[in-house]
Amino acid sequence: MRYEKGRKDASRQRIMDVATEKFRSEGIAASGLAGIMNAAGLTNGAFYPHFPSKAALVRETLAAALTGQSDQTRDLLEAGGVSLAIDAYLSPDHRDNPGTGCASAALLPEIAREPAETRQVYTEHVLKLIRLVAAQLPGDASEREDVAFGIFATLIGALELSRAVEEAELSDRILVAGAAAAKQMLAPHQGQPAKDKLS
Repeated sequence: MRYEKGRKDASRQRIMDVATEKFRSEGIAASGLAGIMNAAGLTNGAFYPHFPSKAALVRETLAAALTGQSDQTRDLLEAGGVSLAIDAYLSPDHRDNPGTGCASAALLPEIAREPAETRQVYTEHVLKLIRLVAAQLPGDASEREDVAFGIFATLIGALELSRAVEEAELSDRILVAGAAAAKQMLAPHQGQPAKDKLS
């Protein structure tokens, strides 16, 4: 049976949406295709007309998640600069909703074990995100990117740690400490104009 293009596109997007949430909340390895398709309301056989493999689905959902994160980061930077972006990243709401949060914090150990093609997709999108933040800092390109990498690494580590501990009060302390550490890296650059505009 042939379906109109709109219906096929809608089914593909539904698979992407479900997979993106499942990968981030449950992990890539723990999210089987059968569970993804069931949650999407589709049969297992409906997967392959849209994606040649699970690895291809991982690549596409990862790219989409990081593109969305870049868009959100751009909005935050325009609204309140890097400091606001740090606060939003290390917020209790972000911590408590991994399924819709940062793909890096949710999936880095698994991404490191993915095929080279997937890691290349991740690398390209992360560099875009880093350069988006770096554009808000003064100095030469290499120096700005180094600071942005340091901030990003601090944010990811703090978020992962805050999710791993059992005590709510300790988790909150980790978020606050992580934000303070990230802003300390930013402090020498505050009040200085950035050379680049957001792109």
